[in-house]
Amino acid sequence: MSTEIKHFNGISSRAWEHPSDTAALKTLRRVPGFDLALRKIFGLFSERALRLITLGSAIEVGPDQYAHINEIYEDVLKTLGATERYQLFVSQNPIVNAGAVGMDQPFIVLNSGTVSLMGDDQLRTILGHELGHILSDHVLYKTMLRLLLRAGIYAFSLPLTGFALLAVLSALMEWDRKSELSADRAGLLAVQDPDVVRSTLLRMAGGGAPGASITAFQEQARRYEESTHPLDSVVKTMALLGRRHPFPVQRIRELDAWIESGEYQAVLDGEYPLAADDPEESPISDWLRELGDTVEGRASSAFDWLRARVGPRGAAGEE
Repeated sequence: MSTEIKHFNGISSRAWEHPSDTAALKTLRRVPGFDLALRKIFGLFSERALRLITLGSAIEVGPDQYAHINEIYEDVLKTLGATERYQLFVSQNPIVNAGAVGMDQPFIVLNSGTVSLMGDDQLRTILGHELGHILSDHVLYKTMLRLLLRAGIYAFSLPLTGFALLAVLSALMEWDRKSELSADRAGLLAVQDPDVVRSTLLRMAGGGAPGASITAFQEQARRYEESTHPLDSVVKTMALLGRRHPFPVQRIRELDAWIESGEYQAVLDGEYPLAADDPEESPISDWLRELGDTVEGRASSAFDWLRARVGPRGAAGEE
């Protein structure tokens, strides 16, 4: 990189969190049945199992394994003020993607397709993006969504839960897309070059073929956002259903808006909230503590009531 990277010592994740992310998370917690869904997913899967599977199937990055990626990652951790090192893995998968997984001790997985397509600066952006998810406490709900999408239909196949499951999934996916806007800001703070983030999104949209133009892609993003046909808003909404990320052009426009607002420059200038000033418990941790104290009896009673009516095996075929 041509410029020296600034490290944000003690920075709070509030510095990069997008207002839509915060608003969607509040809406998510008000969805009927969400607390019960979260609790049941916790009962079916363990973070230890997820980590063990990854440890057995992917390559863990460290000083002696993918040392160059590890060097980039270590500096990203310092840049975003992380107080601990989260495990990082590279998984054999040609799809260009990455993810932060876990609950109490999250870890990051880079797909090999991402490592192959992206240069060092783009990798720095992606690592900052995923670290932003962890530092913003996004990974708990993101892990829950992954599990629901992969196996949740079996966990929630008891009677009377279909509409509740649909509501939980819809709210989770809406928040999931909004959380990406926060993580994109963290990625920008990690690399501190807007064009690098734009080029990362450009490669995600169209691959790494030569001749791609960031300027032309920004113009494409402007045209997408400013389309005014009466049906366009409906098409845009329907097109996002089932997607876990906003379209790359939307993400570029949102990032440009943050830069133009002056908030990004203010963080670079040292004007950002400090983690030391955050509440002692993060909103998610505080909410989960309350959940554990108040929901356990209600959840147990609800499932006892259902089992009494559907038999010991139930619709899910429980043993």
